[in-house]
Amino acid sequence: MNLSQAFLDTWTPRALAVLRIVTAYLFLQHGSAKLLQVPHVAMFDGLAVLSFMGFAGMLELVGGLMLIAGFFTRPVAFILSGMMAVAYFLAHASQGNVLMPMLNQGELAVMYCFVFLFLSLAGPGAWALDKPRRDAVR
Repeated sequence: MNLSQAFLDTWTPRALAVLRIVTAYLFLQHGSAKLLQVPHVAMFDGLAVLSFMGFAGMLELVGGLMLIAGFFTRPVAFILSGMMAVAYFLAHASQGNVLMPMLNQGELAVMYCFVFLFLSLAGPGAWALDKPRRDAVR
């Protein structure tokens, strides 16, 4: 199947926006589970907000909301990419099998890290609050 350049030019920013929104929504749930207990994850019962995990929850919650809206997408995605790299090396790679995320349950951290790194370079795509801000600067 040969897709025309016009089709790709139209749908690529939309697909990028869907990737951003869905990824941010899934990421947001980690923060809401830690801080708001929604959805309830027993592991996070009694989590201290001022702990390392509490701080991660704040970044997940606020960063997820900002990415869903497409607000300051590039810097937020860059920060979250770094956060997930740190999370991988502290929580997963330290268990062994550094180059085998499947064996240390770090696959999700690696995926989030690289999707956020991609978003920090590619931008928000369509349907973002960044778009009116970008247009005003030009």
